[in-house]
Amino acid sequence: MTDALPRAAGRPRKPRTRGRLIFRLILVIVLMGAVGFGLYAFQNFKTMMIGQIMAKMAPPPAPVAAVAATLQDMPRYLEGIGTLMAARQVTVAPEVAGRITAIMFEAGQSVKAGDPLVQIYDEPDRADLANFQAQEKLAQVNLVRAHTLAKQQFGSQQAEDQAQMALDQARAGIAKEQAIITQKAVRAPFAGELGIRQVNLGQYLNPGTAIATLTDLDTMYVDFTLPEQASAQLKIGQQIDIAVDAYPNRTFAGKLTTVEPQIDPQTRAIKAEATIANADHALRPGMFANAKVVLPPQHDVVTIPETAVEYTPYGTSVYIIKPVGKDEKGQPKYIASQSFVTLGERRDGAIAVLTGLKAGEMVASSGQLKIINNAPVRLSKEGPLQKPAKPPRD
Repeated sequence: MTDALPRAAGRPRKPRTRGRLIFRLILVIVLMGAVGFGLYAFQNFKTMMIGQIMAKMAPPPAPVAAVAATLQDMPRYLEGIGTLMAARQVTVAPEVAGRITAIMFEAGQSVKAGDPLVQIYDEPDRADLANFQAQEKLAQVNLVRAHTLAKQQFGSQQAEDQAQMALDQARAGIAKEQAIITQKAVRAPFAGELGIRQVNLGQYLNPGTAIATLTDLDTMYVDFTLPEQASAQLKIGQQIDIAVDAYPNRTFAGKLTTVEPQIDPQTRAIKAEATIANADHALRPGMFANAKVVLPPQHDVVTIPETAVEYTPYGTSVYIIKPVGKDEKGQPKYIASQSFVTLGERRDGAIAVLTGLKAGEMVASSGQLKIINNAPVRLSKEGPLQKPAKPPRD
């Protein structure tokens, strides 16, 4: 007897087919693509919104001061460093030895040529002078007597010659003693200003002992050097502008008077000398001076203020301010465009631009640190930076 198990109640299961599996796979792919596209669209939307917000939050145009490049004549110089010296300066000293009996000057005194400065003891010399003067008188009498006797043939020619010789010897002694007395009265050889007194009353002086310096301050020399390439541009009579630290706001004019023919073989420099009138005695020997040989100016040169130039490791540049239309309020808009330039001479706060800039173009003269190339800027109502009248000092 065979027992059969009862069949489970319910709806019979349908067999799985391949088509149904493909359909489900496609459905999953479509759903994933929809989700991915939605994320992509959302990301683009977010980026666009952030860009719009950032655009509204952009900083305002940087304020800059601007000036126009101009055409002007640019002065040209050959510059060198030199030292001032007086045209006439000596150390006054005696020619003979002796003791000082009188000092007739004060330190720093202005004297004229021939003014007495120091008297050296000369009494023995004056006594010798009186002796020779007495001998001269006797020699003159003897010469007249000898001449009369020789004329009458009562005396010899030899006697007359001896009398003449005695007279000549007396006169030579007089001239010698007068010269010694003159030497012992030390006088100023020319007009000028005396320095510090270096002797005292009663001091014994040897020949050449310094008494004081005497300087003629009316005319000064400045000796300076220039590179050998400047030799072709130097001509006697050229104007020289002299500046010294003691007078920072003053320029002294002179003339080129000497150019050394030989170039220094070690420094490869050429030496020159200029003469300067110094009527007010402002210049003093020993001062260091900046000497500028004035050359013919360079005409029609594009110039801008020195403050407009940017110096970077990549080169020298300026920011040209260019108009780019108007804003919604009708006001002109500008951008700053960087332009690399070649520079020339610098004079009185201005600098020549040889290439990279045209006359009339506007350049930023201050505020460049806030500028980015091709970024918008606005013109400041404040003017460009001005060179101070008196340079700052440490």
